[in-house]
Amino acid sequence: MSDPRKTWRGMFPAVTTQFHADFSLDLPATGRVIEALIRDGVSGLVMCGTVGENCSLTRDEKGELIALAASVAKGRVPVIVGVAEYTPVFAAETAKLAQAKGADGLMVMPPMVYPAKPRETLAHFRTVAAASDLPIMIYNNPPSYRTDVTPAMLATLADVDTIVAFKESSGDTRRLVDVRNMTGDRFIPFCGLDDVVLECVALGAVGWVSGMSNVFPREGETLFRLVRDGRLAEAMPIYDWFMPLLHLDARPDLVQCIKLCEHIMGRGTDLTRPPRLALDASERAEVEAMMKTALANRPSLPDVGLPPA
Repeated sequence: MSDPRKTWRGMFPAVTTQFHADFSLDLPATGRVIEALIRDGVSGLVMCGTVGENCSLTRDEKGELIALAASVAKGRVPVIVGVAEYTPVFAAETAKLAQAKGADGLMVMPPMVYPAKPRETLAHFRTVAAASDLPIMIYNNPPSYRTDVTPAMLATLADVDTIVAFKESSGDTRRLVDVRNMTGDRFIPFCGLDDVVLECVALGAVGWVSGMSNVFPREGETLFRLVRDGRLAEAMPIYDWFMPLLHLDARPDLVQCIKLCEHIMGRGTDLTRPPRLALDASERAEVEAMMKTALANRPSLPDVGLPPA
């Protein structure tokens, strides 16, 4: 297994799960999505995250998707698997499944059954960590899931060797600094909210789990590398162009929005599994208009070392 301190860096799209018209899993189409992302130069993959519709998947489907991603990636990029379950027992089972199916790491959310108390959340993370040998990224997203993993809470997990990273999606970029002040370089910092990525990377995030970069992976990876390398004058025009679409990542219907944009780009279907229903006509028109504007003004990208398009 590769060292996450060396390989968990760069832009990791939260990969969409593709479905047939009857909402059954479309593994070949999902495999094509994965291969296209890798070919475009992304640094890693997150499977079965929020954008992958984790909570609408069965255990067997998750296993199929993890195995598929591992087989398509073939070690070219790390494959991290989302763990978003109601109980520590269910989450531990998913962690074991992910390890058995070839995942390189886990992205673990707090227990999903209700807004847990801090000690319940921490106990959940410790239980999942004990279930496998895989390195873990703690995922904090209080706007969406109501449980807040504060920097002080994360610091108490420093004794768990396999908890190596955190993904901050609160939108509060100060937390990157707070965690660093409390724990030094103990945890690998990731940005988890698309529309604050420049700020997060400028403050020390070395990775970005992105939703909208499923649609524009080369732009996402290029933006990340420019900011990482201090090339802000080149990054800002791309960030300005990207921002209207990046805001979609912060909406409750982010999955529908991202999959519609993917569909417009010919990268996947816009079909989501209930309870996520298709955008209504006005919402769809809004997103389509945003994509039309983005495509009409798509920026040329400076060289950051990506493979040729």
